Amino acid sequence: MPSMNRTLVRTLFAGVLVTMATASLCAFSRTPVASADLSQARDGKYHNVVPRQAPGFTKMLAIAWRVLTRKPDTTVPRGPVPVQPLTAAALADAPDASLFRLGHSTLLLKLRGELWLTDPVFSERASPFQWMGPKRFHESPIGIDELPPIKGVILSHDHYDHLDHAAIMKLAPKVDVFITPLGVGDRLVDWGVDPAKVRQLDWWQETSVAGVRLVAAPAQHFSGRGLTDGDRTLWASWVILADGLRLFFSGDTGYHADFATIGERFGPFDVTLLETGAYDEQWPDVHMQPEQTLQAHRDLRGRWLMPVHNGTFDLAMHAWDEPFDRIEALAAAGGIALATPAMGERLSLRQPHAGQRWWRELQPAAAEVPPQAAAEARL
Repeated sequence: MPSMNRTLVRTLFAGVLVTMATASLCAFSRTPVASADLSQARDGKYHNVVPRQAPGFTKMLAIAWRVLTRKPDTTVPRGPVPVQPLTAAALADAPDASLFRLGHSTLLLKLRGELWLTDPVFSERASPFQWMGPKRFHESPIGIDELPPIKGVILSHDHYDHLDHAAIMKLAPKVDVFITPLGVGDRLVDWGVDPAKVRQLDWWQETSVAGVRLVAAPAQHFSGRGLTDGDRTLWASWVILADGLRLFFSGDTGYHADFATIGERFGPFDVTLLETGAYDEQWPDVHMQPEQTLQAHRDLRGRWLMPVHNGTFDLAMHAWDEPFDRIEALAAAGGIALATPAMGERLSLRQPHAGQRWWRELQPAAAEVPPQAAAEARL
């Protein structure tokens, strides 16, 4: 700490608070709970099946101080994350049942000849401000302007690293329908999205769009974009069914018993797209450790596992590449087929491939980057 000047310390602390808001309390809408008699809604808020342990203000400050004073420089990569650029022509030529990872939990799916996006985040920072907060490690393989028309956007919840206001507003003219958990769609309408384009679902409710069946399923998480709107919108995972293909997208979640129920009702899944990243012992019930990710994949009766929620933003204390290494070792030991495509690389959802271990190219000795430079990179 003595080598850090006061400006850097203040900036770091501000960045820590924004990171905490992004990963926890997270904007400034007054969206109410859509209905008081829904299964997960009571007292004006939504609830998990198993109540989570709210951190409280004191613990939040302790976490912030830990992040400020003890965060290792390995939480950001020491070189450019490899990205395979995408074009509209390449998307048009891609076969059906293709997936392209754009970053974090943003996935571009081609189903029944049309394009779908999950949790589209294209901004430089996962933050209410674009001058501080978690900064992208890499550009998106394709920009919004270059994207062809999008049949649907699937949203899991309203945290900043999953719901990007700027991206939603820029995407809205080229999107046919937004599929959201309860309350999240109200946010979009408040922002100016045409209400006719928005469909909101409770857990276990479903809808169909152009032959694609979507089921909102339980997740163990929370919601909010500011200090006063916590849990006023629902969070969900998603079952995606199209032409015999079965996909599961977790959004953000801790491990929970309903993974097995989802597997029984809708499995076996061809590919599970499961959160593996931004975990920590301080928030065990809202983000899964890799061991829990593997168990969730088993509960879901998945064939291939693709880890997401990693490789794009610095949202925890672990090394940026640790989620890949840990889930790879666990999958190998457990005989689980693991797919780790690079950003922008095509993955066939019917015949996935393992992919290269691309993150290993960015693992030089820690001494190659001064700690202060790493801290500045996070900002």
